[in-house]
Parts: sequence; structure tokens; C-alpha cells
Amino acid sequence: MQKAELVFKYFDSLSPKQREQIESLFDLYAEWNAKINVVSRKDFDSLYLHHVLHSLAIAKFCHFKAGARVVDVGCGGGFPSIPLAILFPDVNFVAVDSIGKKIKVVEGVSTALGLKNLKAINARIESVEGEFDFVVSRAVTEMSTFVKWVWPKCRRGSSAATLPNGILYLKGGDLTAELAATGMDWTRFDISEVFEEEFFQTKQVVYISR
Repeated sequence: MQKAELVFKYFDSLSPKQREQIESLFDLYAEWNAKINVVSRKDFDSLYLHHVLHSLAIAKFCHFKAGARVVDVGCGGGFPSIPLAILFPDVNFVAVDSIGKKIKVVEGVSTALGLKNLKAINARIESVEGEFDFVVSRAVTEMSTFVKWVWPKCRRGSSAATLPNGILYLKGGDLTAELAATGMDWTRFDISEVFEEEFFQTKQVVYISR
């Protein structure tokens, strides 16, 4: 299964506009990646599997409601925030990264896609104003460090999504010791339960309620 069809396999109710946006991702990232390397070149042909579909795994376990505020911390080239912003056009996303050239890519891709619901900020999360219903991220650092960064930015609540407000973190491997080190009670969702590709066998969406 090639490129965008892999996403449509699991998300078959997308609007024509959303399908067009998903299909545009490959060429947009190819263009930007030639200038600023945000996706490993040896990994680029697997963009839809390793980056787009992986990002959208969050949506299989948590459905954000209209008006929710979601921040992607350490967004890199825009994963998971850009695919999620396509999927949830009525949700407000903020993509944050301390590396300016990565934010430049996010801004460029977002503008080309016409995403009105995503704002990119070049900063550390500690300096970003306001609170968010959800913090999302993809394997930025160890969980105990990550929680210290983002916990003050995540507000309590239970009306913004199908899960109470909290952190949704994409990570793979054996996370038992790492999660225990946070001293918090996490829920782990196995992505292999919703996506059949071998790549997802050890991948998880890790969640904690605020």
C-alpha cells in the first residue's frame, strides 16, 4: 500500500479536503526536507507509515472535541500536530519547538495546507503563555523530564475530548521503568491494536490524566 492510501485505510471518512491535505504531505515535506533536514532521508519513503499514521494513532484512542486546545511539545517538523490538525479542523493546535528551522518547516507546510487551526511557536514550552487541554508529543525525552516541563501547562478538565485532559505521548519499547520513575499512574494503549503494520508492534500511546 503506497503513501496516502495507508492513512485512508484506517481513516475512511475524511472529507475531500482532508484527503487532499493528506496526499499533499509527501511532496511538501520532500520540498522542505531538501532545504532543512527534519525527516531522516533514509526514512523519507516511509513518511506516511513512520510519521503521518504514527501521529494519527493518538486519534484512535482520544477524540478531541471542537474548541479543544492542544499543544505539541518538541514538534520537530510537525509530528504529531500537523496530521492531527488535518484530522481535527475545529481543534486549536499549537506546535512548539526550540529549534527555529524546524518551526520554519511547520509554518511552511501548515500555510501550504491552509491549516487555520495550527500556530507554530519557536520557544521552549516553559515560556509559552497559557494552558492547554492536552499536551501531545513524540519521544522527545524521558517521561520524568517531559512531565516536569509540561505539567504546569496542562489544565484540569474533562470536556475537551473523550478522555479527561492530560498528556498523550507517542513512544515505543519497554517503558515500565521509565514510567515508574515519574511516580504517576499512566495508561498505555498499544498501537498494534488499531494498526496492523509491523512497525507498530512496540509502539504505544502513553496517557495520563491531569
